[in-house]
This record gives sequence, C-alpha cells and structure tokens, in this order.
Amino acid sequence: MISTSYVSENICGLICATFISDICTLKFPALSKVRFTGRQTPFYDELKSEVDSYFQTAKTAKTGDFRLYLKSIIIMTSLLGLYVVLVFFTPSNGIAMALSAVFGFTLALVGMNIMHDACHGSFTDSPKWNNFFGYSMNFLGSNQFIWKIKHNRIHHTYTNVDGVDDDIIKVPVLRHCESQPWKKVHKFQHVYAVLLYGISTILWVLFTDNQKYFKKEISGTPMGHIPFKEHFIFWFTKVVYIGFYIVVPIIYVGFTKFIVGYLIANFVFGIVLSLVFQLAHAVDVTHFENATVKDVVVETEWAMHQVKTTADFAPKSPIANWICGGLNFQVVHHLFPNVSHVHYRSLQPIVARVCAKHDVKYNVFPTFGEAVASHFRYMRILGERE
Repeated sequence: MISTSYVSENICGLICATFISDICTLKFPALSKVRFTGRQTPFYDELKSEVDSYFQTAKTAKTGDFRLYLKSIIIMTSLLGLYVVLVFFTPSNGIAMALSAVFGFTLALVGMNIMHDACHGSFTDSPKWNNFFGYSMNFLGSNQFIWKIKHNRIHHTYTNVDGVDDDIIKVPVLRHCESQPWKKVHKFQHVYAVLLYGISTILWVLFTDNQKYFKKEISGTPMGHIPFKEHFIFWFTKVVYIGFYIVVPIIYVGFTKFIVGYLIANFVFGIVLSLVFQLAHAVDVTHFENATVKDVVVETEWAMHQVKTTADFAPKSPIANWICGGLNFQVVHHLFPNVSHVHYRSLQPIVARVCAKHDVKYNVFPTFGEAVASHFRYMRILGERE
C-alpha cells in the first residue's frame, strides 16, 4: 500500500517543481526543428470532399447553430445562478460545498462548449462574435490571445510532439510520454495523477499564463508581437477575475468559506478539463514524437499525424458529447478544427469510413470508462519503465 504521507509529499513536490521548472530557463527546440515530409496522399483530400458534401447536402453552416446557442444560455445561466446562491445567499456548509463542486463542473462546461468553439472561430460565422465569446477564456482566469497561440497554432499543428506541443504536461512528477525523463516517483503516478490534475487550473490561473506573458514564448516558441490592446485585456481581465472570484466572495462569505469553495470548485474544474484532454491524447493507442533532443521529421502528412496522435471516446453517447462540447470527438476536431462541435457526431462516421478505406488506424474507445481505463493503464506503464 502507498502511504498517504508519501503521496502528499510528492504532491507538494509537484507544486514546487512546477514553479521552479517554469521560472528557470528551460530549453526547448524551436518550432522550425519539426517538419512534416510534405508527402501528400489522397486521404485528406477525400475526407475534406466527403465532409464538404455532407454540409452541402444538409444545407447547414459549419459553425454553431441553435443547439450550441441554447446550450450556452443554459450553461451561463446556471453558472451565474450558482454564483449568486453561493455568494449572496450562502447555504449551509454541506450544500455550499456540493454547489461549489457543481460550480467547478460548470466552469469546465464553459471552457469545453463555449470558449473552445469561439476561439477556433466556429461558434458563429461572425469573427467579431467569435472573438467576444472567446473572452470567456479570460472569464475562466486564463487568456484568449495566449491560448490561441498555444492551442490553435502549436498544439493543432504539432500534436503530441514532445518539446513543442505545450499541451503535453511538463511537470517532473508526471510522465506523459516515453521521451520525458523517468523518475522513481512515476511508479505511483497512476495513483496520484488525479490529485495533480485537480490543482492544474489554479496553477494555470495564478502562474503559467503570467510566465508565458512575461517570457513572450510558449515552450521555446516566440509569441511574436503582442498588441497594446491585448496587454490591456490581459491585465484588466486578471483584475476582474480577482474581484469576481476572490474579493467579492471574501466580502460576503468570509475567507474560510471562500477558500474552501474556491479550492473545491477549481479541483473539479481542473480534473474535468485535464481528464478530457488526457483521454484524447495520453492513452495507450496514441503516438508521440520526440523533439527534445534533435530535429524531427514527421514521416506522415499532417492529417495522418492528427489521426495517429489523437483518440475519440464515447462516440455514441449524446451525454458525453453534450458535456464535453464534442471533445470526445477529438480526431474529428483535429481534422476539422474550424467546424463547430455540434456537427461532430454526424461527421464521425465519415472520418471512420475514410480512415478504414485508406488503411489509417482510427483510435476510438466505445465508452468513457474504456478511455479512462486506457489513460491510467498508460500512466502506469510509463511509470514502471525507464
């Protein structure tokens, strides 16, 4: 059995190591160190043709529709309602703790359903409104401008390329691919990983965005020029976050109740976001590339690389699709990132069929439970060997 004190010590070690590793000048390969062979096959052209044909036949736009807008209203109304109840009509401790967990879950729904589509330009057909709803990322405590570079530009191009893809967790006590150094503590990472996922959003909100902002780079990739408008929005929304999530609750419920509720909400928020992402990329069927020690030439075209490095889960579950904002269809999303998630269930059979035709292995787990089992099995295997 693993002692509680042993796990606790390593959780504390994670926090310290995260801060140290981000403050220190870690070296990562430049983005130019990774390139695709450029060898194109008929695979993606046929896939795009089939998807375009679907939208033409369905006579619908690739962006969101009433289903997304109705869901967004439900999510935001629920979030604000929970906030009002927790802060201004504070219930008993037990109920408040339960509602704080629901509040954290609802924050995750905002990120997966509203922010994600908006930042990919698929929430509406209006760039202005996509940008507006994309600022829901700032409402969650992060920053839309930085996230678009980190996720849209880097992650969606260099998916699962260690050393370039910043969405691969780089924390010393977690090992998410074989190219990351092995340590003795990794033997137990499949046990304590959930605890660490739970604190991820707190570190994200309070530290990692600031680190990227001041260094003006993401895993060694320069962010380029940051317009004055984005500097202002970065600091203004940080102040709004502090006021909305910290100052006002402390004034109305006191520090103790605030900190308990804040930690519970962020723990749930962090677990949901982290786990959904891990199920799509860090499972025992996905592929990783290593760009930490030398130049990398990816031997497949970009589209095939996306299929190899990504997995879908629970494709037949409308509940999983509604909650995850289509992120359970990550293969579909990576192939068509500018298409709203409300269309993914219809596009998934097309992707599966074209993959089978071109002998491209399509990674999919029939259920959420199978995907979870695969992730923790993968984490255990990575922890057992150097």
